[in-house]
Amino acid sequence: MSDKTEPQLRTALLDTSRRMVELGLNRGTAGNASVRCGGDILITPSALPVAEMSEQDMVLLDVDGKVLQGGKPSSEWRFHRDIFQARPEIGAVLHMHSTFATTIACLRRDVPAVHYHIAIAGGDTIRCTPYSVFGEQNLSDLALEALHGRKACLLGNHGMIALGKDLADALSVALEVEYLCEIYWRTLQAGEPHILTAQQMHEVQEKFVGYKKRS
Repeated sequence: MSDKTEPQLRTALLDTSRRMVELGLNRGTAGNASVRCGGDILITPSALPVAEMSEQDMVLLDVDGKVLQGGKPSSEWRFHRDIFQARPEIGAVLHMHSTFATTIACLRRDVPAVHYHIAIAGGDTIRCTPYSVFGEQNLSDLALEALHGRKACLLGNHGMIALGKDLADALSVALEVEYLCEIYWRTLQAGEPHILTAQQMHEVQEKFVGYKKRS
């Protein structure tokens, strides 16, 4: 998935975690991030503010979630592990408590096709899971279901997960989903938004495939 060395991935994971804070997607100790590292997983540590993290703090896990190097991994390591196991095309997983995604998640609403860019997340909706306690296997199971065929989902009364082929791709998805959640929230304040039809979204998906082939 990546030709970067482990030290390079540690630096990239730290840089991405810092960018998530700078961009307002996370704050304090909220959220977490991971990246494939060969056959293993590098994940951010538990309960450590990003401002205090270093490359050495990143925790190396095997595919079963066993710590190979480092301290205590993020409490959400289960859904990171399960996503990597279930989605071989995914190279990075980001979790955040961004304002608008979390707002919609607290309403426990799927984000409908209020804007055609929703196709960037892989479908014509961004699904929201029921609420489940953080760090538990049930939350991971719900997230996997909501992420089926998608690159993002909302976690009920919790936040957002964004996936990508690498950290840059996952961050791009996260920013787009946060923007879409803001658009949806704002349209709800003005009234009921007009939702694009399944046929309209199908046309968008076909256009996106064409753009990817030309890029």
